[in-house]
Amino acid sequence: MRFVKPLNLYQDLLKLRALDRGRFLGLDVGLAVSDFDNKVASPLSVLVRRKNNIGLMALDFEQLISKLSLSAFVVRYPYEYMQKNSENATQVKVFVDDLSKTGKLVDVKYTLWNECYTTKNVELLLKPLNLHPVEAKTSSDKFAAVAILQGSLLLLLSLRAYLDFVNRYAVTEQSQ
Repeated sequence: MRFVKPLNLYQDLLKLRALDRGRFLGLDVGLAVSDFDNKVASPLSVLVRRKNNIGLMALDFEQLISKLSLSAFVVRYPYEYMQKNSENATQVKVFVDDLSKTGKLVDVKYTLWNECYTTKNVELLLKPLNLHPVEAKTSSDKFAAVAILQGSLLLLLSLRAYLDFVNRYAVTEQSQ
């Protein structure tokens, strides 16, 4: 896997022909996938992550890349301003490194995107629905991935994320 800065990832994608662009996969505990124009994200599934299943996860990602025409991963990253070396941030780095070490995702580009407490915000939105705890957890994980990839899930506390950011930037660049 190869890290690319968020804006560079999108700009590189725009240089390709529309048919060659592919889609983005939002990666948190849940997974979300963008549409083919990379403007809208939809929930996909929940990720079961353990140290002993990293090889299987890499195989699953390989299949998703092929099946969904994925071009890159947008990985949630907990930028915690008070603690630069937080445990959560370290876990994300180790996870990406472990995926890379499998050798199965060599050509996959990824970027890190600030999670801005997306899971907590989604849980607050889902709480009034009184879902069964298992269903609530699964739904919150999926929609947290959507929020990371898409940005403003139901205008979720003015949350801005990757797709909205890069699409706004592309519009600004074209108008200049």
